[in-house]
Amino acid sequence: MATSSPKQPVTGWQRSLVIHIDKFIYNFSRHWLAAFNILIAVYVGLPILAPILMNAGLTAPARGIYLVYSPMCHQMASRSFFLFGEQPAYPRQLAGTSLQPIESYLNNIPEFAGIDPANWVKFTYAARAFRGNAQMGYKMALCERDMGIYSFVLIAGLLYAALRRRFHIKPMPFLVFLIVGMGPIGLDGFSQLFGYWSTPLDGSVPVGFMATVQNIFSLRESTPFLRVFTGGLFGFMLAWLTYPHVDEGMAGTARDLERKLRRIGEM
Repeated sequence: MATSSPKQPVTGWQRSLVIHIDKFIYNFSRHWLAAFNILIAVYVGLPILAPILMNAGLTAPARGIYLVYSPMCHQMASRSFFLFGEQPAYPRQLAGTSLQPIESYLNNIPEFAGIDPANWVKFTYAARAFRGNAQMGYKMALCERDMGIYSFVLIAGLLYAALRRRFHIKPMPFLVFLIVGMGPIGLDGFSQLFGYWSTPLDGSVPVGFMATVQNIFSLRESTPFLRVFTGGLFGFMLAWLTYPHVDEGMAGTARDLERKLRRIGEM
C-alpha cells in the first residue's frame, strides 16, 4: 500500500508571504471598524467636495467625481442638495415645500431647453445632466436620500466605535430591520416610482391598467426632509443590523491568527 509523503513545511519567500498576509488580515480584523468608517467618510465627503470644486472653478476634478458616482446614484438636480446657491435644494413643485421649485428656474437652464416637465423621462435625463450654475449653486454628487443613507451609516459606525468597548451591542433583529429600516424607504421610493410609471409621458390622463395603478399610487414627489429621513433611518438600521455580526467574525479571526503568529514566533 502506497504511503503519502509527509507534508513539507513552507519556507523561504513563501513563508514570508504567508506571514505578511496573515499579519495584514490580523491587523485589519482588529481595526476593521476604523477602516470602514474612513471608507464611508471618504465616500460621503467626495460628493460634498464636487460642488466646492465647481464653485472654485476646478471643473475638471469636479466632473470626475460626478462621473465616478453617476453609476451609483441618479444625481437628479430636483432630488439633490446644492451648495453656494439661493437654496439648499430645488424640489419639484409637486413636492409642495416652501422652497422655490426647480420649475421656476427651468427657462434659464440649457439642459432643460425644449423639455416638457410633464415628460418625466426626459426631465430625469435633464436633471441628471444639470450640475448647477452661479445662481442656483452646484449639486452634490449623491442625491438627498443617498446622502442620508451613507451619512447615517457613518454616524452609526462612529457611535458603535464609542460604545462597543463599554457595552455588548446585539444585532438588530432582522424583522425589525425589515419593518423599521426598509419599510419607510421602500414605501416612499416605490410609491413615487409607480406614480411616475403610471403617468403618460404626454401629460394625458392614464387609462386602463395605468389608471388602476395611479389610483393606488398617485403621482407624488417626496420632500428633501422625507428623503433624508427615510435614507438616514435605513442607513442607521443597516449598520446596527450588520456591524455586531462583522465585529464578532473579525474578533474570531483576530484570535485565531494571534494564536498562529505566536506559535511560529512572529508576535
